[in-house]
Amino acid sequence: MNKKIIKIIIAVTVCLVAGVIGAAATQTSVNTWYTTLSKPSFNPPNYVFGPVWTILYILMGISAGKIWNHGFYHKWVKTALYHFGFQLILNITWSLVFFGLNEIFGALLIIIGLLVLLLFTYKWFKIVNTNAAYLLIPYILWVSFASVLNFSIWQLN
Repeated sequence: MNKKIIKIIIAVTVCLVAGVIGAAATQTSVNTWYTTLSKPSFNPPNYVFGPVWTILYILMGISAGKIWNHGFYHKWVKTALYHFGFQLILNITWSLVFFGLNEIFGALLIIIGLLVLLLFTYKWFKIVNTNAAYLLIPYILWVSFASVLNFSIWQLN
C-alpha cells in the first residue's frame, strides 16, 4: 500500500473514532432528555443522524489524509491540519455538551465556534489541495444546518 492510502486510512480512522466518542455521548440522552425537547418542524428524524455523520467523518478523513500527504513539514500543511484537529475536538465537545451535559446554549456557543473554525480549515485546505477542501463542503453545510437547528432548539426550550 502506498503512503497516501495509509495516511487516508489513518485519518479516516481518527475521524470515525471521534464519531464514536460523539455517538457515545449522544446515546446518554437521545432517547430520554432529547425526546422531551421542543424541536422545530425541520428537525430530521433521529435515524438520519448516524448515516449522515458516518459519511461526513469518512469524507473528512479522506480530506485530511490528502492534506497530510503533502508533507507535515510544510507550514501550510501543518496550519491546515492544526485547524482540522481543533475543529474535530470542538465537534466531539459539542456532543459531550449537548447530549452529555444537556446544555443547549453551551452547545450553541461551541457549534458556532466549530463552524468558524471549520471555515478557516476549509480556507487552509484549499491553499494546500483544492479537492481536499471540496470534500469538506458537505460537512460545512451540515454543521451550518446543525447550528440553525441547535439555535432553534435553544429558542424553543
